[in-house]
Amino acid sequence: MKTSTLLAALALGLTMPAVADAQQVLRPGMTLSGQLSPGDARLNSGEFMDVYELDGRSGERMTVLMTSGAVDSYLMMDGPGGFSDENDDAESGDLDARLDVRLPVSGRYRIVATSFAPGETGAYQIAVLDGSRSPVDGNAGGGWIEPGQTVSGTLAPGDERLDSGEFHDDWILRGRRGDRVVVRLSSSDFDPYLMVRGLGLSEDNDDDPSQRGGLNSRLEFTFPESGEVVLSATSFEAGETGRYSLSVTRADAGASRPDPTPGAAARAIAVGEQVRGRLGAGDAQLRSGEYVNTFTLRGRAGERVEIALTSDQFDPFLMLSGPGGFSTFNDDDPTGNGGLNSRLITTLPADGAYEITATSYAPGESGDYRLSVSRAGAEVADTPTRGDQAAPSGGRLSIGDTISGSLAPGDARLDSGEFTDSYTFIGRRGQRVAIDAVSDDFDTYLMLSPPTGDQLDNDDGPDGTNARLTEVLTEDGEYTIQVTSFAPGETGRYTLSVTQGQESERQRTVQAGQRVFAVMVGVSDYPGDHNDLPFTDEDTIKLEEELARQGVLNPASIVLTNAQATRASVTAAFREVAAQAGPDDLFIFFFSGHGVQEDSDDPAELDGRRELLSLHDGDLSDDELAALFETVDARLSLLVIDACYSGGFARDIITRPGIMGVFSSEEDLTSAVADKFQAGGYLSHFLRTGLEGAADENGDNLVTAGELSTWLREQFRVEVADVQAETADGQRNYQNLVIDRGGVQVDDVIIRLAGA
Repeated sequence: MKTSTLLAALALGLTMPAVADAQQVLRPGMTLSGQLSPGDARLNSGEFMDVYELDGRSGERMTVLMTSGAVDSYLMMDGPGGFSDENDDAESGDLDARLDVRLPVSGRYRIVATSFAPGETGAYQIAVLDGSRSPVDGNAGGGWIEPGQTVSGTLAPGDERLDSGEFHDDWILRGRRGDRVVVRLSSSDFDPYLMVRGLGLSEDNDDDPSQRGGLNSRLEFTFPESGEVVLSATSFEAGETGRYSLSVTRADAGASRPDPTPGAAARAIAVGEQVRGRLGAGDAQLRSGEYVNTFTLRGRAGERVEIALTSDQFDPFLMLSGPGGFSTFNDDDPTGNGGLNSRLITTLPADGAYEITATSYAPGESGDYRLSVSRAGAEVADTPTRGDQAAPSGGRLSIGDTISGSLAPGDARLDSGEFTDSYTFIGRRGQRVAIDAVSDDFDTYLMLSPPTGDQLDNDDGPDGTNARLTEVLTEDGEYTIQVTSFAPGETGRYTLSVTQGQESERQRTVQAGQRVFAVMVGVSDYPGDHNDLPFTDEDTIKLEEELARQGVLNPASIVLTNAQATRASVTAAFREVAAQAGPDDLFIFFFSGHGVQEDSDDPAELDGRRELLSLHDGDLSDDELAALFETVDARLSLLVIDACYSGGFARDIITRPGIMGVFSSEEDLTSAVADKFQAGGYLSHFLRTGLEGAADENGDNLVTAGELSTWLREQFRVEVADVQAETADGQRNYQNLVIDRGGVQVDDVIIRLAGA
């Protein structure tokens, strides 16, 4: 089958001869002439082909056109993320080929110009037409959209379709890790449906729950990493068409509330007050048909309030809006044991007037209700609850909240007999939180369960029997806090607070900016008896580029490669840079190249050998490097050696606090070249990618000594476990990473990443 043959040829990555038209670079707007002829590379099925490259960006739309009067044109295209597409005839009966594509990710793509039948030869033209990344006219849809922007589009015949038949327009939204956005899709012509894909996100929404029965769609999500996602504007039913509006706002900009139709003026209500009312004919109504009563509440920034709406005649629904676009709502009280009453617990963000909307879940519902406003944690007199029992403690919290609760008979119990109250909050990856449970009545115990992964526990914080958890959240999502006691059956009042956490004292002292003073040495080109090494000089250059990109590399840093890396120049560079690194700085010495051993009568060398770094004109011994490190007075020193026998340097240099060593192999074993990563060594590659941010396990924009160690060990476990190594006398084993933190603590910061 033609498709299978062609795609297989692309997947195998054919080796192509160097012909005039092969491997040329195409750009949007460019047209080139080519020739399929004997001597060109061939597909496995016998067709001659020319190969072109094109650099594209995620979401970019373009048309690739191949025309010829001599051959039946055939186009193929592949690229990052498994992308592939091909076309024989642009239109039925037409021998020209045409590809209309939207690039899924940024990167380099390959275009193959070939023929439908084997052996066809002749001239052709290939062109790349620039597809717009924004609407081309009022009826178009798709392109780029930014937070704060509202765009219009049309679903119409001719649009791309989902597999289930719905037309859709794709919009590209770029964001940074941690950005939280709200996307709204509205239309009066069809039932809107929203989808977001990319960066691991896969979320859909049909009807916005805050619109109370309306058909418009709304999605709120957090970017798990920096990059681009695709927002698909589509319909609930296949084949629906019409105009739509798509908007993106930042979540902290506040969400809009549906406006009620005119009715009675808002009544005032104060904290500590309870009022009775009735929904029914004559009241204002939402656009979706629910009756509403509105109340005005004067609030202060930081004030914690609890608002409850109860009724046994309809399903209550509460909404609260206020200064700065603040908006929140609640349908069913999360602590109401399945009841329909509504309850909001929130911290007011600013001084000013807030509007409470008392309404129903379904249009047209009517009946008597009771509305109360109290300070969070205080009792609300005469508020009915399901079964006339006190509502249990627990519910939704926000970071910054402090509430009161109690453990009492009737609460849920752990398997071991302790009463427990559960609370939830939404957290973001990299967010620092401090959770405190304080009680004079019992010995508090805290448990924190992330969206996935292991539970974290704490019994006693720094002040006796009160419990405290300080954590950096490792993922986005809903976290569950359980407040319980150390011993079974304990009861009493407690205060629970969830606040923004702080970096440790040691971390806070690490300054941002160009605080990395580095000497980076890489030798590939060796004279004399040493064989040359591939990529080791590039290891050094790539590390310099990455540190500079992060904005942390001090201009005083020095890079030495190949003939520059003499004994004299390396020693002089070390002394020069070390002299400028102060107690607030990180000093790095990095080497990628040959390492050797020689016999030694030093009793400190337990194996009778000392280790040396092979520079361009001679060797630098472990003792000499140790003496140089004695001159460093930095906050932290990092020694990284990617060379054979490098682990032997640890014993000589990691001898005082503040020095951490990372070595590519044990002291009697060789280190391999990492050809698969185009790196001189595995350690060089993984160090660089780790400092790019991959080692930042919890997403707090700090790479700590513990995180870097864990990252490097995990990468060696996955990629280097089967890489063989040998001793100088031919004994065989495997290459193993060596890390010696000395006195460097797990939470000590190596670098602050850009954005920290």
